[in-house]
Amino acid sequence: MSTQNRIEEILKSDNVVLFMKGTPQFPQCGFSARAVAILNEINVPFSSFNVLEDEEIRQGIKEYGQWPTIPQLYVNTELLGGSDIMMEMFESGELQKAIQPK
Repeated sequence: MSTQNRIEEILKSDNVVLFMKGTPQFPQCGFSARAVAILNEINVPFSSFNVLEDEEIRQGIKEYGQWPTIPQLYVNTELLGGSDIMMEMFESGELQKAIQPK
């Protein structure tokens, strides 16, 4: 299975998917920790993928979303952005609206 297909399968597995360094219980970078904290604050269920355990996905997700950094938050298979955009959206209330089930 191609890296692109693997990413699509991961994205289809849940409505809210966070590609991050580490796990929600043990983030491996400050940006991933902040992304998890934001999602926990709005109490939204999400799945995560630890890019540190899979180099193909780590590089492939950057190309897939045309976004150069990790973490990356996807909602309904669409890229919302990284931790900075998540924080801006959270503070304005946009994130909560974007994550609401459609």
